[in-house]
Amino acid sequence: MRLRLRPRDDSYYEMFTDSANNLVIAARLLVELMSDGADREAITEKMRACEHAGDDATHAIMRRLNKSSATPIHREDIYRLASNLDDVMDSMEAAVDLIGLYELDRLPKGIIDQIEVLERAAELTAEAMPRLRDLEDLTRYWIEINQLENQADRIYRKLLARLFSGEYEALTVLKLKDVIEELETAADAFEHVANTVETIVVKSG
Repeated sequence: MRLRLRPRDDSYYEMFTDSANNLVIAARLLVELMSDGADREAITEKMRACEHAGDDATHAIMRRLNKSSATPIHREDIYRLASNLDDVMDSMEAAVDLIGLYELDRLPKGIIDQIEVLERAAELTAEAMPRLRDLEDLTRYWIEINQLENQADRIYRKLLARLFSGEYEALTVLKLKDVIEELETAADAFEHVANTVETIVVKSG
């Protein structure tokens, strides 16, 4: 059993878990967006609500951090983890917003592969956040997230190759590129979350 020299404050872990659960909802909205007959306007509004909820959760963590004289893990890691989780949400919301703003009726099939990676990363992250309390059984989490990010990179490169294959008009290429880059940025941000978790675990050793 690890000896704790700092006061236990479970509220941070609860807030991290809330933020991660919100990412699961957002990722599933992305999946829903790709389904036939999806109500894109309604999904966009739900995603914006998720983004606002994510901002509220991040601000709550920052307010608590500013008022805390002692924290269960290093202050900079709390700040970094909250920011990383928020970055994921921002990129997913941006992708959905761009699809609507650009009026993209036809999306490359490879985008669903990107989204499925994000959905799995969100689920793994939501499962991992409660385990921060005891810093147990987290190694597999960041290994799997790193593997997913590598998979996301491969999908992203294939999508870029398709965009520049001549199949799409030049303006459509630019619009689709913006969307797939936001989804790739979300995958990168999930890896940043996992890297921060790994840092927290290493520092506790």
